[in-house]
Amino acid sequence: MPKLNPVSRKELMRKLKAFGFAGPFSGGNHPYFENNSERIFIPNPHGRDIGIPILKQMLKQLRISRDRFLKL
Repeated sequence: MPKLNPVSRKELMRKLKAFGFAGPFSGGNHPYFENNSERIFIPNPHGRDIGIPILKQMLKQLRISRDRFLKL
């Protein structure tokens, strides 16, 4: 199985759009993306990459496999 690495916020948003999510929309403290009834908030890492633990949690919540995420 390919190794999951930290990604930039910009790269994460590009991949979410490729999976059919619309956004980013303004919402509270963090922007979010929507796809039908699913909503995922995007963390603000303050100039750093989004770490592996948060990325894994987001992929699990969205039911996106690691392989599918890395192929985009």
